[in-house]
Amino acid sequence: MFAAASLPVLLAALGFGYLLGSIPFGLVLTRSAGLGDIRAIGSGNIGATNVLRTGNRKLAAATLLLDGLKGTAAVLIAGLFDPAAALVAGLGAFLGHIFPVWLGFRGGKGVATFLGILVAIHWPTFLVCAAIWIAMAYAFRFSSLAALTASTATPLILLVAGLGWPTVAVVAAMTVLLVAKHHENIGRLLAGTESRIGAKSEKPPG
Repeated sequence: MFAAASLPVLLAALGFGYLLGSIPFGLVLTRSAGLGDIRAIGSGNIGATNVLRTGNRKLAAATLLLDGLKGTAAVLIAGLFDPAAALVAGLGAFLGHIFPVWLGFRGGKGVATFLGILVAIHWPTFLVCAAIWIAMAYAFRFSSLAALTASTATPLILLVAGLGWPTVAVVAAMTVLLVAKHHENIGRLLAGTESRIGAKSEKPPG
């Protein structure tokens, strides 16, 4: 798959995906709504879960949608030129979201963008992954636990679905990064201090 695309094409796809993924929609939307810097409240994250802590559900939903769409768009647009470039652009979008150049490489945790990439790569896997997230979030009210459970199951789901090893490997790499970005959440889950979905907070938890 990757051998079919030239290195310049893959690098261009990676750069394109990165720039698209690095757009911090959560920060842009909350500032535009007069809610200040989302990084100063809750977990300090720029994603939809922390936007929800402002109490504005519409902004949280918009953040979730836009963060997901930038992953989907990266894959679909790059895929018009080369199938391998599509996968690389998805990886770039994911990296851009969690390490955005505009915010000193301190971005979100990548869940929405991860799901958006899955929509474009293999939508049946996205549906299974989303169902796992919804079920876990509904049962336990922890966004982080739902994300960790759904994302870690994804490479196996792709493998069972018959996707090639390049796709499984790239998604597995994204999963490892996603889990690593949740290390503080994992610690709070184990300590019983993790915030539940919808909880408001004025400052980042210690």
